[in-house]
Amino acid sequence: MSMNSGIESDFDGEYDERSPVVTTAWWVACPARMLVWARLQVRESGVGDVLDCDGQVLVYDSEDTARAALMDAEFRALDGLDDDDVAGWGILLEDLIPPEGEHDDDLVPHMMRALEVPQR
Repeated sequence: MSMNSGIESDFDGEYDERSPVVTTAWWVACPARMLVWARLQVRESGVGDVLDCDGQVLVYDSEDTARAALMDAEFRALDGLDDDDVAGWGILLEDLIPPEGEHDDDLVPHMMRALEVPQR
């Protein structure tokens, strides 16, 4: 299943994917009963890159610019969520577990997940 994450980048600077990653943060959105993940990595060079649900790596000139793009696309930082934030999603905060894998290709198939419709 493919879905455009809504995250956009207009970075045209120099990007070195070999620059060491200094921080990694997971972001999540929940449009239309779908859990959609994005991974923000900040590199030693100061550049931020976001792996979106389609497997694209979007590059930004800074962590702040990357965070702003994620927020514009209605993503929320996982480490900033609490139980009240996710209550409307029909999921418990403790059940929000980011995808795991050694390589980006391992993560992408798990970047989107349909949430169960609550039983009435």
